[in-house]
Amino acid sequence: MIVTGDVCPNCGGSSFSSIILGRVAIIDPAKSEIAKRLEFNTKGEYALRVR
Repeated sequence: MIVTGDVCPNCGGSSFSSIILGRVAIIDPAKSEIAKRLEFNTKGEYALRVR
């Protein structure tokens, strides 16, 4: 998940990457085929690949 704070709201982690290669926005995970394939259950913006 792409976050704009110091702590991840999903896992509580604080180690982040600034290099993102692709992103996807999930508006309604229950109706999204992409969310189902990627196993994202929470609304938000996700990085597809990071370095």
